[in-house]
Amino acid sequence: MESDIMIKAKGISEDFQINWKHQYVLADINFEIKKGEFVCIVGPSGCGKSTLLRIITGLERPTSGNINLASKKLAMVFQNFALFPWLTVEENIAFGLLMSGVERSKAEKIVKEQISAIGLSGVEKKHPKELSGGMRQRVGIARALAVDPEILLLDEPFSALDVFTAKKLRADLLSVWKSRGLTVLMVSHLVEEAVELSDRIIIMSTNPGKIKEIKPINLERPRNPRSESFYTLVDNIEGKIH
Repeated sequence: MESDIMIKAKGISEDFQINWKHQYVLADINFEIKKGEFVCIVGPSGCGKSTLLRIITGLERPTSGNINLASKKLAMVFQNFALFPWLTVEENIAFGLLMSGVERSKAEKIVKEQISAIGLSGVEKKHPKELSGGMRQRVGIARALAVDPEILLLDEPFSALDVFTAKKLRADLLSVWKSRGLTVLMVSHLVEEAVELSDRIIIMSTNPGKIKEIKPINLERPRNPRSESFYTLVDNIEGKIH
C-alpha cells in the first residue's frame, strides 16, 4: 500500500439472497483516500453509504473485495450518538481508552483535555438524557478523538441536529481535522454539507450501490456557502444524484 494512501477499497461488493436470487447492496466499489484528506460520500437513500462505512470499520464483512487501512488507529462517530445512557459524559469519553488498556490516571487526563477542547466543560457529570442533541454529538466526537485516531469515520453525524448546532459542529470538525492532520471519511445526506467540508466527494448511485463519480472540490477554504461557485457545485452534484 502506497505510503500516503490511508484507505483503499478494492472491488467491494455486498449482497444478500431473496428467493434464491442475489440482491446487491454494493457492487465493485473502488477508491483511495490519501493521508490528511477530507472525503464525503453522498448518494440517494438505499445506495449503501452506511454499509460501506461499516465495512471499512470492520463491523461488516463484504461478500467480495477488501479494505486496506494504513493505520489501525481508527475511530467512528455515529448518527445516533451511540452513547451509553448509564454512563456520565466523562465516563462515555473514557470508555474506549479504558477498554484498550490505558491506565485510568492517563485516561482521566485525556478525558479532561477532550472535554475542554470539544466544549463540554460543566457537563462532565451529566448523563446523555440530560444533554441536547448537539451536546450528545460533542460527546461522541470527544470519545472518538480521545483514542487519538489517524482515521476518523463519521456516519451522518449532524443529520439529527438543528441547523445552527450542525453549522457550529461542522466548523469545529474542520478545526480538529486541520489541527490534527486527520484522514476523514464522512457519509452525508446533504450535498451542501459535503461541498462545505470535502476535498473530494464520492457520488454514489443505487440499485446496486456503485460509485458514479469522484468529484474534486477545488474551492478555497474557508468556503462561502452563499457564493455562486458554491451553488454551482451543489447543483452539479445534486443533478448527478437525481
